[in-house]
Amino acid sequence: MSQRSRRSSSAVTISDVAARAGVSAMTVSNVLIGRKKVLESTREAVHKAVEELGYTPNAAARALASASQLRIGLIYRNPQSAFLSAVLVGALNASAQLGAQLLIRSCDDETEEATAAALNGLVRSGANALLLPPPFCEIVDRSPGLFVTDVPMMALSPGRELANMPGVRVDDYDAARAMTARLIDLGHVRIGLIEGPEQHYASATRLAGYRAALAAAGIEEDGALIAKGDFTYESGLVAARELLDLSRSPTAIFGANDDMAAAVVSEAHRRGILIPDQLSVVGFDDTPIAVKIWPPLTTVRQPIVEISELATQRLVEELRPPRSDRHLGSTVYIPFSIIERESTSPVTASPV
Repeated sequence: MSQRSRRSSSAVTISDVAARAGVSAMTVSNVLIGRKKVLESTREAVHKAVEELGYTPNAAARALASASQLRIGLIYRNPQSAFLSAVLVGALNASAQLGAQLLIRSCDDETEEATAAALNGLVRSGANALLLPPPFCEIVDRSPGLFVTDVPMMALSPGRELANMPGVRVDDYDAARAMTARLIDLGHVRIGLIEGPEQHYASATRLAGYRAALAAAGIEEDGALIAKGDFTYESGLVAARELLDLSRSPTAIFGANDDMAAAVVSEAHRRGILIPDQLSVVGFDDTPIAVKIWPPLTTVRQPIVEISELATQRLVEELRPPRSDRHLGSTVYIPFSIIERESTSPVTASPV
């Protein structure tokens, strides 16, 4: 192929390569990072597209670094979170591949002022791009006027599409709907839900997906079966007690993340409730705790490491000129999957 027929490599993005190869952007990222799980035929198609389009991510990163070192800032909370661990693995994998540094800063106060202070601190420390997991990407989205900056930002697993920054996510609504529908297929009618905190957009979208599945099956929603949580194990324990103390308790409980679902399993064991014979339990994320408890947890797999890798790679691409044709509000969707393990079964007993 002649040099004239190629697009300028500086204008080619990972999405262009994915479209040419007929695969997802995540698959392209997996090939470029060197993951072995990709089929050889797919790998060849991606490399062919890279060659045809002249896509050179490493060269681009080195070119940026020659002018000023590329530093990606990451703000986080709750250092014990399995979600954060997966985010860090993905960001470190991609930043190392692209020759970037990763700067991290904690922020346990989820207010606009604290978030602004943390982000400004990262920029003062030399970050020239920002990777924002929830709830920080959502705080910025709600109050963009407080975060006026030329530093590109990328949302990582926002609970919905954001108006003011691009992101990488799964479809939380469809995932929660699919998981609830799976429980209904198993014969469950009284299905409890433990929500996440209000400040996380994912809490509302997962609740909406749960409600949509009930409505599609003609099951009337019972508000008593929806309990508040905050994505922590401790809040899951409180919510599990609330649900299991009902005079007509649920035959299945859907924790809006794995930590809260694991807490339901623990509380059920304490009460002598058999899982899954008397109570089915499901979660969301497929973090390590899902396979460390007994029985192992049926859950929605949100591929957090891959999401973080692709978000980091897209963030680097936002820094590559020309930027005038970038769709800064675009969102890339990564497929979710339902991972069935031993915490669910068809209804075989009356509510506990």
